[in-house]
Amino acid sequence: MKSSANHRIFTTSVASVYPLYVAKAERKGRTKAEVDELICWLTGHSQQTLEDELEKKTTFEDFFEGAPGMNPSRSLIKGVVCGVRVEDIEEPTMREIRYLDKVIDELAKGKAMEKIKRS
Repeated sequence: MKSSANHRIFTTSVASVYPLYVAKAERKGRTKAEVDELICWLTGHSQQTLEDELEKKTTFEDFFEGAPGMNPSRSLIKGVVCGVRVEDIEEPTMREIRYLDKVIDELAKGKAMEKIKRS
């Protein structure tokens, strides 16, 4: 079901933002593999299906809508991204995008993978 909210990020391709996620992580000594691991953990994608989505330039809205299996533990992700508490975001797609932003932030801040994955 397509969102009625017209946020530009919904129609932005994940592939256009992905290098920024990787660069943010790498600036802090983390790796592209760790970024991929978190995206796959969050969405249920495999490395191959993630790469396929990036290659197809899938939009954020379609990426989350078509995710193989959103991780139920993502609801444990709390905190502020871009001045907004992720747990207070009501629009579902925007909340998923902010969950992703938040785990990338935590990775870049040096948090342990187990903690980021809420395990």
